[in-house]
Amino acid sequence: MKRNAVETVMGAVVLVVAALFLFFAYTSSEVGAISGYDITATFDRVGGLRTGADVKISGIKVGTVLGQKLDPKTFLATIRMSIDPTIKLPTDTVATIASSGLLGDDFVSLVPGNEDEIIKSGGAIAHTQPPMDLQSLIGQYIFSNQSGGEKKPDAGGAPPAPPAPGK
Repeated sequence: MKRNAVETVMGAVVLVVAALFLFFAYTSSEVGAISGYDITATFDRVGGLRTGADVKISGIKVGTVLGQKLDPKTFLATIRMSIDPTIKLPTDTVATIASSGLLGDDFVSLVPGNEDEIIKSGGAIAHTQPPMDLQSLIGQYIFSNQSGGEKKPDAGGAPPAPPAPGK
């Protein structure tokens, strides 16, 4: 009976330590959504962007993606974001979907402009850039460099000389 009590206490201690670790990880990682004013941005495509993704300026989190929807008339993706109320975005701000790395999560990167007028709550970012499509870039590179390894003779020129014997 004494052994069961010790095991129970040790199990409770492990659970408390695990709960404290999860609480510390959650509070220090800034996973929670930032509450602020809502704005939207329209993109041709959003890649792997998810609801809850970060919105960053110069690599610093200033907002959260609240939702995504497809406009049935234009077939463009509309992203709804919540921005920290202390951040006032100019009307010529550019929104880009970027990635944290080759295998990292996608996020919205904002580059504020120089206009004096700011985007109000419920407003929209007019200038957007879709994410780079790595597969398309690789495909373009491969197919643009396919020369076949042989040089074609000039229109009026002599054919290339045969290789030297013995080499």
